[in-house]
Amino acid sequence: MPNFCAAPNCTRKSTQSDLAFFRFPRDPERCRIWVENCRRADLEAKTSDQLNKHYRLCAKHFDPAMVCRTSPYRTVLKDTAIPTIFDLTSHLRNPHTRHRKRIKELTEEDVRKIKERRLASSIEQLISKKDTTAEDGNNEDEPQLSTEEREFRDYLRSLFEVVVMMGKQNIPLVTNKSPETPHDNGNFQALLHYRMNAGDAALRKRFEATAVNAEYLSVVQQSQLLDICENTVREEILMEVRESRFFSLVTGDPVEFADEKLLPLFLRFVNQRNVLREELLDFVSFESDEASLVERLEAQLTERWGLSMEDCRGQAHKATGTSATKMKAVAVILMEKYPLALHLPCSTTALNIHLANSLPFPSIQIVMETVRKISIFFGKFATQAELQKSISAYFEEDDVKGTALKRACSSNWTEQHNVFDLMVDMLQSLLLCMDSVWHNENATFTAEAAADAYSITETLADFEMIVTIVILKNALSYTRAFGRNLQGETLDVFFSANSLMAVLHSLNEVIDNIDVYHEFWFEEAVNLAAALDIPVSVPRLFVRKQRAADMSEIQAEAYFKEYVTIPVVRGIIQEVEDIFSDTNLKALKCLSLVPAVMGQMKFNTSEENCADFYQSDLPNPDTLPAELHCWRIKWKHRGKEVRLPATIHETLQLPDVKFFPNVNSFLKVLSTLPVLKLEDGNSEMANNRLQAYLDGTPVRYRSKSLAVLSVNANIKHDLDVMVDKYCRMYLEDEPEPEPEPEPEPEPEPEPEPEPEPEPEPEPEPEPEPEPEPESESEPGPDVEVKPEIKTESMSVVEEDVAMT
Repeated sequence: MPNFCAAPNCTRKSTQSDLAFFRFPRDPERCRIWVENCRRADLEAKTSDQLNKHYRLCAKHFDPAMVCRTSPYRTVLKDTAIPTIFDLTSHLRNPHTRHRKRIKELTEEDVRKIKERRLASSIEQLISKKDTTAEDGNNEDEPQLSTEEREFRDYLRSLFEVVVMMGKQNIPLVTNKSPETPHDNGNFQALLHYRMNAGDAALRKRFEATAVNAEYLSVVQQSQLLDICENTVREEILMEVRESRFFSLVTGDPVEFADEKLLPLFLRFVNQRNVLREELLDFVSFESDEASLVERLEAQLTERWGLSMEDCRGQAHKATGTSATKMKAVAVILMEKYPLALHLPCSTTALNIHLANSLPFPSIQIVMETVRKISIFFGKFATQAELQKSISAYFEEDDVKGTALKRACSSNWTEQHNVFDLMVDMLQSLLLCMDSVWHNENATFTAEAAADAYSITETLADFEMIVTIVILKNALSYTRAFGRNLQGETLDVFFSANSLMAVLHSLNEVIDNIDVYHEFWFEEAVNLAAALDIPVSVPRLFVRKQRAADMSEIQAEAYFKEYVTIPVVRGIIQEVEDIFSDTNLKALKCLSLVPAVMGQMKFNTSEENCADFYQSDLPNPDTLPAELHCWRIKWKHRGKEVRLPATIHETLQLPDVKFFPNVNSFLKVLSTLPVLKLEDGNSEMANNRLQAYLDGTPVRYRSKSLAVLSVNANIKHDLDVMVDKYCRMYLEDEPEPEPEPEPEPEPEPEPEPEPEPEPEPEPEPEPEPEPEPESESEPGPDVEVKPEIKTESMSVVEEDVAMT
């Protein structure tokens, strides 16, 4: 939503210019001065908190000296800034115009008080300006205390520029050294060398005397640079999350890095432009039990990032296999601690795939792992054309179905709601394609592709896999339309929430008549296996256990009914009931706040009945019923030319939604729910960029920091901020690389001045006193230790001689 300037006769808004807009200060005294200078009587009755929350002034109303640009992307006011530049007369030229921002007429008393206050404040500002100029005179050159410091900052800036570029381009910093390439210091070193040759003066001056094969930066220093870049990018995102307050937690499937398994951590939130975003912020270690993982997630969000779990309004975990069971337990623990953190499926994963991944049965997990392998196989190798050829060959007589299948498998068919239907329909074509790649008669494919094709063929050409795929196809057919609507437009999501009871009723009917349903499903699997010449059999492992226990042999149909069909249907029912509990359905039914949904319901909606658990998130919960009534009346009696907004995003972009503060807050909270699709196409790319990084980077080269930089390539990077952070955190690194001045301590022979007393042989003139007999009574050369005494005695003797 754009920001509008609150100054009279000012029509600027944030969407029409690049001007900065500043909130009214929270300090009551400063806020009162701002209001008085604005001359708007309607603002005088409002509190400083209300003004800070809802009103802004653009930068045109402040002295330019009061406005500071801390970075190319951020503008702030000085703490003592007061708006003084206003147009209070232009409305007089056109008296017929209506002004929402009416200017207050001042009395003589008001003018006198304002003059007195301005005089006092101007004197204070003059004194403070003198003080600050004196300080500035001392500190003016602080950022460039010396040429060396300035050169060192330029050098750091070049380093950060290289690191950011490598992160965006997904280039690992180091490469593995080997005996054949002992001087291979990695991509980072190569890029530094390239920049020096391209004319980077800061780097050249730093390393011009360094040998080409020498290591420019140690691994520790490279790690420090990466940490600074990662933290700066993350802080840019977290700043928006804190401003929006509410967020949802989304985790991905655990990822293998060089030394451990990490859990990708995304945050979903609505930014200040009311756009829903989902961004990758970090990776968390996955190697621990559920309770420890919950503690680690909480510490990451609260202690490290400064967020509050009390503001978390949703959670979604896109895990597979055994990881899905673990993350389900994590979700339960988080729900117990934070009831408003609703556990829902993620909008980027089809509901049927989510349900299948959540079933903890070995045969189901093998099928899902095979689906992932097939997806990688057709995305990694040039095999899509071979599959199209196989479909054409098998469906030569049924051209309509063949064309439909070729169209379906040309996109990401392994991620669609009807993936199991497609697998059953083209299983024969799929195996024919895999056999062709495996045999590789014309040497068209690589050895790796042939090996992968053989592995997939061996898995699919098994009767247990065929039965499992057929059962998944039929059992999940009842949730297919429901899941598709759940990922559709807002209106579809609303009606899917109301159709859940029908879905559960159908699934319960299946379980009540499981014998009949299983008979039809098993017969379909047997026919499909016969077409592929695959014998009907019970799994070998089960037969071996049976024989070891001396049990009678079980028939295949009875085995698959007991160990596959019944557990799968019951598991699906349980999972649907868990993720679509009464609380979750209430939240989804609140989507009736969207005007298009209201219109479809003939404006007979009752959101207040579903909003009780969001009371604490609303600015004025007591006025919610009256506000909702006005909201319905507004859209019910709209003009014929006014189109009803169809999504939350469209509704939040309306300029007058701010006059319904409860509705505005309500929609922002609902928008963060993970089950709702991301309406901004660019925001949906975070998960895809992460997958691209993982696909393009071998495990041994993966870096957590580089992954965050690569995925968040769209975030603006402020290199000056990175340099400042580095200087603050690693001050022990001196700006000059001074070549070890340690050899200087050689003057260690200093402690040997003791032998100096050796000049004692000088007093050899001892024989001289012999011609003077009177000096025989003198103490000899030992007296030299006390020269004062010697001179005293000599003077006394001279006096005696004079007297005689």
